[in-house]
Amino acid sequence: MDKILRCITTDGAVMVSAIDSSDIVHIAKKIHKTTPSATAALGRLLTGTSMMGAMLKQKDASINLRIAADGPLGVAIAVADSNGNVRGYVGNANCPTEHYSNGKINVAKAVGTDGVLNVMRDYGTGEPYIGQVPLVSGEIAEDITNYYATSEQIPTACALGVLIDKTDGEVLFAGGFLIQLLPGADDTIAQRIEENVKKLEPVTTMLANSMTPLDMAKKALDGFDVEVLDEYPIHYICTCSKEKIAGLIKNMGKEEISAMIKEDKGASAHCHFCNKTYNFSEEELEKMLGELS
Repeated sequence: MDKILRCITTDGAVMVSAIDSSDIVHIAKKIHKTTPSATAALGRLLTGTSMMGAMLKQKDASINLRIAADGPLGVAIAVADSNGNVRGYVGNANCPTEHYSNGKINVAKAVGTDGVLNVMRDYGTGEPYIGQVPLVSGEIAEDITNYYATSEQIPTACALGVLIDKTDGEVLFAGGFLIQLLPGADDTIAQRIEENVKKLEPVTTMLANSMTPLDMAKKALDGFDVEVLDEYPIHYICTCSKEKIAGLIKNMGKEEISAMIKEDKGASAHCHFCNKTYNFSEEELEKMLGELS
């Protein structure tokens, strides 16, 4: 079962989120039938978005990350709630896969480097907060790091990883961590964190060595006293339902619904996040019209 953990140094200077998202990425691959490059890119985005969602304080808040660039992957979107539960999709699930000379998937080639990362926080209390930064690498972790530094002025280190079986394309491990310096951090603490990060193995290597999110967080905070804030399971969850889609259709108004009945003899709607299709018969649409009278 996937887990996310948040902890803080006892001096209040550094906070770390760490996550094992292997099951989430496996489910996303299964739903969207993604190629290895699309799996790696979407998996990283889901992982990062989950950690960012879990940092939201409001109960009903959510966060949406959207990457739009010039790579063959097309748009990539992930949405998480304040519990770290997440969902997402990419524009081109059949994106071709290229590798670096070391054998790792070239995610930047799939995503592209000429593009933007949009971050939208919705606290459910009014207008959402929206931030946008240009991509710096297309590797996603570096782009999230740049977002925090540029848009929120929070010194951050982000690492994301998805390990895929080269024989069958299945997800073996996925996870990540997010380290942030808080207002109490001085230059000495920043330097110690930087040195720790340099020593860390890749996220998927740590997971393959049976390390838990807590193990990864403690390694990132080597030399610091650590207090665990919370740890809980996370899931790939789509919030769509036929009732919600029906509500959206009703909001389109009588004229649009009448046109669906007359011209299409019904209606259908497809959810990009879970690939479900909801069909509405003429009778169901007629009932909606009656409810609007």
